[in-house]
Amino acid sequence: MIPEEFKLDNQLCFRLYTASRLLSQAYHPLLCGDGLTYPQYLVLLVLWEKDAQPVNDIAKRLFLETNTITPLLQRMEKEGILKRTKGKEDARQTIVTLTRKGKNLQKKLAEVPQTVGSAVTCDSVNPETAPELFRMLDDIIARLSLPKEPEVR
Repeated sequence: MIPEEFKLDNQLCFRLYTASRLLSQAYHPLLCGDGLTYPQYLVLLVLWEKDAQPVNDIAKRLFLETNTITPLLQRMEKEGILKRTKGKEDARQTIVTLTRKGKNLQKKLAEVPQTVGSAVTCDSVNPETAPELFRMLDDIIARLSLPKEPEVR
């Protein structure tokens, strides 16, 4: 008999992975008409909140490494959604700014949050319970984002 902790249905990681994958799939038809991927949409959300940010700040906000986000930004620049320029104060820094096309996408995609919100609304997840769900997920993210202790052998 397999121990309870090794059963798939008892794995938080499996539920989070599956929910994340299915949620990303829900965004696909809403974004693909504009040639966007879900990660590109996340970059847009960050820049719509505050334009003209260093690559490092965008990466931190998305919990990604700069070497992960750079190819994404390069593709978005080729599509004319944003532009990357060297920082005026620090030439080692790259500043990412939305183009007119990137800014206009905010209006074009205005229905996306509500459409996806409606798709996930159910008895246990709804506007009343969402703040508590966000708090729990934020707690998990914060815990997993803590610096790792070096392994002692």
